[in-house]
Amino acid sequence: MVTAAEPRQGILDVDHFLADGFDLRQHLADYLAIDLAELERRLPSSTAELAALHPGVFELEQAGRFYEDMVGTAHLLELAAWHLGSAEYIADTLRLQQSFAHGQVLDFGGGIGSHALAAAALPQVERVWFVDLNPHNRGCVWARAARLGLADKLSCHRDLEDRQLPERFDTLVCLDVLEHLPDPAGQLEQFAQRLAPAGTALLNWYFFKGHRGEYPFHVDDPVLVERFFRTLHARFLEVFHPFLITTRAYRLA
Repeated sequence: MVTAAEPRQGILDVDHFLADGFDLRQHLADYLAIDLAELERRLPSSTAELAALHPGVFELEQAGRFYEDMVGTAHLLELAAWHLGSAEYIADTLRLQQSFAHGQVLDFGGGIGSHALAAAALPQVERVWFVDLNPHNRGCVWARAARLGLADKLSCHRDLEDRQLPERFDTLVCLDVLEHLPDPAGQLEQFAQRLAPAGTALLNWYFFKGHRGEYPFHVDDPVLVERFFRTLHARFLEVFHPFLITTRAYRLA
């Protein structure tokens, strides 16, 4: 159940994220209809539980179905654990986003919604378009936006084919997503087509299954990875930023 909206001014700064992830625990417990004690019990094992859902070996084309139909709410729990447990790192990505975000913002594969919510609270942002295959991710982020008084600046969509979305975006955010896609180079091409001429894309990736196979859902095929980097260098030019994080900023080449 969504409670009455709170005033959004000044509540979604980085300090607020570091304090409680924008009230992430309470929002997620409410969305999942569990109490906070049960949530805390489930968070530590969430990464292992998500990995256990992976069927082992599947065709890359099945990746979308895995995230849309198979993981259910397990992905929310895993993402929450990551954002709460790596808050200092996530905070720097929020600072980076604040440096560039303006106008029409696309959050592609935005998961738990930390970046989408923070962007929507920025006065220089007109609207955030949150795109995620997982219906539970969309439902949870929409509920969080309503709780935080941001429902008028954020909308949730399944994919980029939704005709409600603008043709071009001034800011594009895609974090911890590209390594999950069957064709990351193709996604870069689509981003290049949808990014405004003076726009900025904030991207990162991790094409590695882990030292102990803890990320079985990450793409690591050398051919796909090489094609990704060739496309990245052909279509985008990196923009320097001072944050010592894996996320990078790009404009169109």
